[in-house]
Amino acid sequence: MKAARFGIVALLVALVGAPPLVTAQAGKTAEKGLDWNQFRGPNRDAHSADTGLLQEWPKEGPPLAWKISGLGVGFSSVSVSGTHAFTMGEVDKKATLFALNVADGKVLWKLPFGAAVTDGQGGPGPRSTPATDGTLVFGLGGGGEIVCARVADGKVVWQKSMKEFGAGDGAWHFSESPMLDGNSLVISPGGTVTALAKATGAPMWKSKKIKWDNNTYTSIGIAEIGKVRQYLVMSMNSVAGIMPTTGAVLWEGEFPGKTAVAATPVYGNGIVFAAAGYGVGCKAYNVAIAGAAVQFKEAYTGTQLQIHHGGMVVVGEYVYGCHDGGAVKCIELKTGKEMWADRCVGKGSIAYADGHLLCRGEGGGVAWVDAKPDAFKETGRFTPPSTNGNKCWSHPSISGGKLYLREQDALYCYDLKAK
Repeated sequence: MKAARFGIVALLVALVGAPPLVTAQAGKTAEKGLDWNQFRGPNRDAHSADTGLLQEWPKEGPPLAWKISGLGVGFSSVSVSGTHAFTMGEVDKKATLFALNVADGKVLWKLPFGAAVTDGQGGPGPRSTPATDGTLVFGLGGGGEIVCARVADGKVVWQKSMKEFGAGDGAWHFSESPMLDGNSLVISPGGTVTALAKATGAPMWKSKKIKWDNNTYTSIGIAEIGKVRQYLVMSMNSVAGIMPTTGAVLWEGEFPGKTAVAATPVYGNGIVFAAAGYGVGCKAYNVAIAGAAVQFKEAYTGTQLQIHHGGMVVVGEYVYGCHDGGAVKCIELKTGKEMWADRCVGKGSIAYADGHLLCRGEGGGVAWVDAKPDAFKETGRFTPPSTNGNKCWSHPSISGGKLYLREQDALYCYDLKAK
């Protein structure tokens, strides 16, 4: 177990005055309990604030509210704000940002903005999910293009490129989803974390480099540890905490990635938990504020939870994920002990809402599972129409009582609300 490492006193003094975990915009979103305004939701933890959802699904699954096709290929998920939903796809060899009507899925506008990308395993199309504050919407193309557009009409406000900030293209292209936090759009190009002014795209700050490799495809997370807010970032070689106001690196621990890392680190009860695929597994760090210093030390490491790119959720004292070996698993966060595992829908992505895990297998199956550590209990399963076999890699989004499932060219919207 590695010795504790301490932050600089001056950093902590600055941190204590930092804004609370939920920004003004995100706080408004979470309070409404409706809007999943960016990748993994308003707090980047894959938690929906929705309540009053169906506790059990009908045999055929929840009712389909609407379906739309023509969104192009790729693996973008869905973000929602008010009457608008946003996603991206490759259409006519251009990365294209779509605004849809939440009520019926009708395309309100579309904006081509980036180059076409492809690779031998994933295929063509953008990999990122848009972020929105309800007035502006932000997209990141597979070629690294960043666009800011007006929600009202899709008019471009500003454009940048990840390469302007030192990023290099990886084997599977740019796959992170930009994080919207207050007045900042936060990205992680070239081994750094960089904040841009959301209104103009102008750089606000840039962190020093952490241990890095271009085969990194993770999206940034957020944690509040000892009333100190920090961004969680993961690379091929490390996992780190970054101060949101200045970009100062508060702590950095080793993480031995292999081939590529893609899952967002998660936090709960003093533990930062990171995981990767390709046989790597997971590692947990105890992170704490002690007096005027940041303390961290390795808690445990293991292969009991391996996550390729489907993400994880923390509920209470446990972390849940769709393990690469083809099972949904529950792990005790403090010890790493496996509580249960079930084949369920196999390897895939995960989200949390109203006491349940929404598990989406990469083969297409969708399950509704009780988020409880004592035993696995599934209370619904169905398989939407699919044309992409074993590549259902877009993450689920849950907002306003609706479940959004992107499947390449199509988007399905299901009604999860109990009548």
